[in-house]
Amino acid sequence: MKETKLGEFEEVLLLLVGILEEDAYAFKIAEEFEAQSGRSASIGSVHSTLDRLKEKGFLTSEMGQPTAERGGRRKRIYTITNVGRNALQASRDFKVNLWNQYPGLAIDKLNILGL
Repeated sequence: MKETKLGEFEEVLLLLVGILEEDAYAFKIAEEFEAQSGRSASIGSVHSTLDRLKEKGFLTSEMGQPTAERGGRRKRIYTITNVGRNALQASRDFKVNLWNQYPGLAIDKLNILGL
């Protein structure tokens, strides 16, 4: 059986693929990771994580059109699968459930307070 759990970095990259949509290629994902998190990620770690997410069935990829900015080379564009969306939903639900059990920091309570 394939692993269906997401590690933290896997989860973030999967979310970034969804955010970037048709611009979800490795270099852009790495740039967006740094912009969103303030931390850098090597292109090698991004590539290996994207490959792992594909093996788990959370992503598919296809080659985009050649671009002049890349000297005629094509980009590998990633897309989230339904299995990937389900994994993200399960991960979010799990974390929200835990946050809601944390006294004083429950997400529902913070939302009511407008925080």
